[in-house]
Amino acid sequence: MMMKQFVTSEDGATMVEMAIAMTLLLTLTLGFVDFGYALYQWNAATKAVQIGARLASISNPVATALATAAPTTTPGAPVVAGAYGPFACGYVGTAGSCTNNGTFDATNFSRIFRGDTAVTNDDACPTPTANQRPGMCHFFPGLLRSNVLVTYTATGLGYQTRLGGPVPTITVSLRNLTFQFFFLGGFGYGNLTMPSMLSTVTGEDLKSTAS
Repeated sequence: MMMKQFVTSEDGATMVEMAIAMTLLLTLTLGFVDFGYALYQWNAATKAVQIGARLASISNPVATALATAAPTTTPGAPVVAGAYGPFACGYVGTAGSCTNNGTFDATNFSRIFRGDTAVTNDDACPTPTANQRPGMCHFFPGLLRSNVLVTYTATGLGYQTRLGGPVPTITVSLRNLTFQFFFLGGFGYGNLTMPSMLSTVTGEDLKSTAS
């Protein structure tokens, strides 16, 4: 008799159902939070490359060889596409370098990464003052120098012996980034690679004092 009552008893059924429902609801809620944060990271990364490309277009080039890269045998002639480089400049760990013997300039790279804030030999991102331009790291917190790649390419713009060097096409891109998840990392979502994103602009006069 007691066994029959135990089997047919519905005491606590509501609590069990609530526990199951709350597990599913909590998982969905935390999932929305994490994917919302992933969308924020995507937007922040997009803004960072746009700012980086703009800074690179008005700053001294990271690849210092760019100033004398274009042929000078015919002064005043157009610089043809592919005449130099491309110079792809970035960090691998703590060492910066450029392809095609571009000669890496850490100070010029810092202007793109940190804006007008102090130059340091690490991934620090000092807060800019009222009169300082922010850099890429200010728009995408947690960004590392090794995530940023600045590429200067000859695309047929500019003329030989132009003061300050040729006018390159400048591309700033991000690499080796993953979406950071707070709650879903334990479910296999912690290492999703962020798709490569970039911003391309035409170089201006490549002087750090340009406005």
